[in-house]
Amino acid sequence: MKKVFLIIGISLGLSPLFAQEDDIDLNADNSWLKAGLTAGIPVGDADDASSFALGLDLRGQYLFNPNLGIGLASGYTNYFGKDENDDFGIVPLAGFIRYYFTPDGLFFGTDLGYGFLTGVDDNEGGLYVNPQIGYHNRDWNIYAYYQNTFAENDIDVQSVGVGATYNIRFK
Repeated sequence: MKKVFLIIGISLGLSPLFAQEDDIDLNADNSWLKAGLTAGIPVGDADDASSFALGLDLRGQYLFNPNLGIGLASGYTNYFGKDENDDFGIVPLAGFIRYYFTPDGLFFGTDLGYGFLTGVDDNEGGLYVNPQIGYHNRDWNIYAYYQNTFAENDIDVQSVGVGATYNIRFK
């Protein structure tokens, strides 16, 4: 069932790209690379094995209009092991959508894709979901997030935290 939601989510998220009749004009006002850091506290199953999560957040974004952005997200989140547990991590490969209420201010968004687990035996990963709420301006995004990877063997790798990304303009 999780794979069905993943396929539907990615299809809906990427379908506006294929519905364009005109060529997409990438410029410094509508597209950029976002690079930043995240820090979180593991919850749920991850809390038993990890004490802290620190990650790198990479995104490529295109704005359809001043309020709606879509793109691809990846990066790496390291979960630091506790109580004799080893570190492990998640490498997400996801599409994302964000709604910006104003040119500077509040935004809502979510990532939807697949989270590849590293450092975990007998578990490759699973459905990755990362809803966010935050503040943005032309250069920065600061946000709170809840990250969940619905991994194999009924293990959910979850964390809540904060992140910040810097916008690097294309062209």
